[in-house]
Amino acid sequence: MRGPAGDGGRARAARQSWSGRLRWTAAGRVALAGAGAAVMAGGLSGCSHQPGRQTAPAQPAVAPVRVSAAELARLPRATTFARIRSAPADQAPFALTGGLVVHPLQPQVLYAAPGKQPVAVLPATELGGPTWVPVVQASPGWDRVLLPSRPNRATGWIFTGGSERSRLQIRRSSYLIRIQIGARKLSVDDGGRSLGTWTVAVGAAGTPTPAGRTFLLALLAPPRPTYSPLILPLGLHSDALSTFGGGPGTVGLHGWPDRSVFGHAVSNGCVRVPAAALHLLSGIPLGTLVLITR
Repeated sequence: MRGPAGDGGRARAARQSWSGRLRWTAAGRVALAGAGAAVMAGGLSGCSHQPGRQTAPAQPAVAPVRVSAAELARLPRATTFARIRSAPADQAPFALTGGLVVHPLQPQVLYAAPGKQPVAVLPATELGGPTWVPVVQASPGWDRVLLPSRPNRATGWIFTGGSERSRLQIRRSSYLIRIQIGARKLSVDDGGRSLGTWTVAVGAAGTPTPAGRTFLLALLAPPRPTYSPLILPLGLHSDALSTFGGGPGTVGLHGWPDRSVFGHAVSNGCVRVPAAALHLLSGIPLGTLVLITR
């Protein structure tokens, strides 16, 4: 998958159409970007409210380790282009989540665990749009989130207590995207209701689609698309390729002009989907969980 670019009327139209279809439940809370690439991602508003979030007031939150300005500057940024070597691995890579997703309104320090050392900084934007990451574990005053960086399924803890709460937007996505590599199937559920299942193309034997849970990272709209009008990078990277198309080997979902590929293992690791599936996927909120199984 190459690094697409987006600008002008086409890009604005894609952003407006996509952001207009974002839906959240009332409960509350890629190797893509090459040089000169511009990115599309829908904006959200009015999301700092957190109704329905469960807390444990009887158990005090562990205070975060203080980080000086100098230390902060040295920490790696958790983007799709980075490798966060000290980030803890996801301990339940095939488990579902409660649907909570977090957007930092300003860069947030990521920690190895509550009260432990900092490992990275989660930026407020990713590939030109807002950063939204899924919560995979919670502790009083802390949320553990999946990161978009290498290694695959890297995680980090964000302190959500005290004044930090006002620097985060937390929502709950009702959607779940499932990809079955062996069956070559992609399905989308909304609150447990099926919205459709499609036959797709997956990674070839030498460049397989990685398995595990990940998330929708961004929405890209190439101004002169060659193989897909929209591309949705995931928080996941190829295990076989360190780079392709000039980027960091990020795996994504995108369309394909030749429908004969669907049902086959032919890609560099990305998942090629039919037009109807791509249209539906482009309206799903960033941060939504994507569960990839073999």
